[in-house]
Amino acid sequence: MKKKLVIIKNRSDIGAGTRGADMGIDAMEIAAINAGNDFFNRTLFTDVKTHNESIYNMVRNSFAKRINFVVQQCQRVSKTVKATLENNAFPLVLSGDHSSALGTISGVKAAIPTARLGIVWIDAHADLHTPFTSPSGNIHGMPLAAALQEDNLNMKSNTPDNETLHAWDDLKNIGTNSPKFLPQDLVYFGVRDTEPAEVSLMASCNIKNYSVPEVRFRGIQTCIAEAVDKLAACDVIYLTFDLDSLDCDFVSRGTGTPVPLGFTPDEAKTLITGFLSTDKVVCTEFTEINPLLDNKGNFMAETAFDILHHCFG
Repeated sequence: MKKKLVIIKNRSDIGAGTRGADMGIDAMEIAAINAGNDFFNRTLFTDVKTHNESIYNMVRNSFAKRINFVVQQCQRVSKTVKATLENNAFPLVLSGDHSSALGTISGVKAAIPTARLGIVWIDAHADLHTPFTSPSGNIHGMPLAAALQEDNLNMKSNTPDNETLHAWDDLKNIGTNSPKFLPQDLVYFGVRDTEPAEVSLMASCNIKNYSVPEVRFRGIQTCIAEAVDKLAACDVIYLTFDLDSLDCDFVSRGTGTPVPLGFTPDEAKTLITGFLSTDKVVCTEFTEINPLLDNKGNFMAETAFDILHHCFG
């Protein structure tokens, strides 16, 4: 890591369907303390103000829950990421739920507007829903569609009201008023829990997903090298690591939407360090640790910190 590392702590979970991911960062810090590791004490950090109190408000936008507050939260994250990059530092974003990735991506693009941005998305979910397609209305399932400014109207199943549509437009235009990246510059690792609307969009945009079985059959280094080659035309890369990409039966269910048959922690370490070694990665995000759902004490946060420290310590 050539640039100084700055941790951006975004304790927001209003984009998720289950409360508790706002405690994920603190759970990781507790894991570090219990391990006798001073990583968080010796690393620069900044806190992002949250709108977590909005969970007490009645949900009015059922196809995009709390979207007005999510817009404001993503704007805050975007400004913080942009300022960190402009200060010639490396932002390591620690977030509650994955809706904030839209803010992070927007901040990267706002800081380097002329750069072609590649996305490495390590996750059990495609997060390509929109208010027109989402079966849950939870915005942590929409950040990539927002970043692509994609409504996916071909698979429309919902009719959002005007207030929701106005906020959705605001969300899509954070940082820049154009798509943040090209669909062909998005690479998935570990996606295995999707709905038809997302599958349709992945197919029409020819988005590559390296499934867990494929990674193991072909070899993790082969898949990393192929993905790096696929993103060769990109100037910079944003990498996000959702903890539900891990195998919930092997690790823990301490994440909002656990899915079995995922990666092992060692595979996650290899994936992240493999892309970091290219020197194109300018920002990384860790997200969706929910200690309230952990069936093994604080094991998901302990695992997350072990991976984080391996990659950045």
